[in-house]
Amino acid sequence: MKVIIVGGVAGGASAAARLRRLDENAQIILLERGGYISFANCGLPYYIGGVIKEKSSLTLQTPQGFGKRFNIDVRINSQVTAIDRQAKTVTVSEGDKTYSESYDKLILSPGAEPVRPPIEGVNSPRVFTLRNIPDTLRIDEFIKANKPQKAVIVGGGPIGIEMAENLAEKGIAVTIVEMLDQLLTPLDYDMACNVHNYIRTKGVEVLLGAAVKKMEDTGSQLLVSVGDEGRQIAADLLILSIGVRPESGLAKDAGLEMGQRGMVAVDDGMQTSDPDIYAVGDVIEVNHFVTGQKAAIQLAGPANRQGRIAADNICGLNSRYTGTQGSSILKVFDMTVASTGINEKTAKALGLDYEKSFTFSANHAGYYPGGRDMNIKVIFDKQSGRILGAQVVGFEGSDKRCDVLATAIRFGATAGDLTRLELCYAPPYSSAKDPVNMAGFAIENILAGRVKVFHWHDIAGLPRDGSVQLLDTREKAEFAAGSIPDFINIPLDELRERINELDPAKPVYVHCLSGMRSYVACRILAQKGFDCYNLSGGYRQYTVVHPR
Repeated sequence: MKVIIVGGVAGGASAAARLRRLDENAQIILLERGGYISFANCGLPYYIGGVIKEKSSLTLQTPQGFGKRFNIDVRINSQVTAIDRQAKTVTVSEGDKTYSESYDKLILSPGAEPVRPPIEGVNSPRVFTLRNIPDTLRIDEFIKANKPQKAVIVGGGPIGIEMAENLAEKGIAVTIVEMLDQLLTPLDYDMACNVHNYIRTKGVEVLLGAAVKKMEDTGSQLLVSVGDEGRQIAADLLILSIGVRPESGLAKDAGLEMGQRGMVAVDDGMQTSDPDIYAVGDVIEVNHFVTGQKAAIQLAGPANRQGRIAADNICGLNSRYTGTQGSSILKVFDMTVASTGINEKTAKALGLDYEKSFTFSANHAGYYPGGRDMNIKVIFDKQSGRILGAQVVGFEGSDKRCDVLATAIRFGATAGDLTRLELCYAPPYSSAKDPVNMAGFAIENILAGRVKVFHWHDIAGLPRDGSVQLLDTREKAEFAAGSIPDFINIPLDELRERINELDPAKPVYVHCLSGMRSYVACRILAQKGFDCYNLSGGYRQYTVVHPR
């Protein structure tokens, strides 16, 4: 059996190694158009920032080492330009040489390319994209040679945020320009606000709802025109980070079935519409694990698994890809931002019968020094309590909690299941009731009808005509330091003795700092005949979106 793999990195290299482990006699040829077959895409910004010191650290496998260990014919700088499905050959361009190579099975792993919008000035030598090692070296060499003072990042996705951090850590003043009203679209706006607020404290300027109109290279710097008002930002370099498009032209030209967004359609065995051709990685559309719908989710972990599955099926195993749930994580200076499953935007767009819960929990026991709160948002089905998605923004320990929630989603867990999880506890690591347990308790209370909730975005629409009562149960000093307009203050510990100040005939909307004390208040009031609503996430969630 002769297998040709087009493209390396996560999907292609994983497929090649798995093929060899399953079939020692197969002839395997890996054709990579660049000079690197396996490198750490996610580490590229950290090389530019100087966190990763050696260029060699970015190269996971050299072509020579990979070829020798797995007995694979690795050909770098070899671009596949055409597929002849009837003849079962590919056309390969290698420098000045063009040749044909036959195959029994073909795996496509060409990846995706950065989007370069048709904006005036985009071809300036001061404008860069970051996708591979050559891109990384160009940016690094430019910085070393020119010692820039100001940089503009266009796009607020993961690469843009990581580049902003690493450039800022080098002493470069950074402005992020994002056309949407938030950074990091896997998050909902109310969770992304945590990132907006924090990254600004690090000296990074964030311009939201702003588009770059043009760039003018004066020879000594770029003048970047932003927004309809024509604001100009002077910069020494600009990084384009506005997304990628799949390198699907080869598959399309070969007549393979295409899916949405110009991506290659595959079945759950990674097989294309041609039974002898498989495709993996950023070029394919996937089934979303939570919704079952087609989606574009381009992540390294899923690409590795897809490569392995394609190899399994070529070798006669029955491996199936069960879908991608989009689990991702990002370092933003000292902050951790993680998400899994669907966000509220998706749930709303699909018309799902969902609810959400916000909780704030310390990453370890409160009496152990150094604890910091993490903000957890969970999307869940209102009828079954099944967890549909989660977002965690915090610091140390946030990765662990999102991983637990990702596992829960994969196994179809409900809020009740979260409450029953027995997670590791010692004061330096957690509390006896872990933040994941606490999220489960909050959701379980909502589902059981023990508490009704309202959210930060409901506050503006609450009547101020006296028909409802707005109650803040924080301590007097907390209330004095800042409050939501029109809420009156009765501290929780005074509520029982002052309950006659409230009218049981009128609904009561209650909040505290995080939602815990106001939950206790709601339980008191509900059992006294009041119609009570608790602000999910409390004053903290309100001030995330409306910073003081």
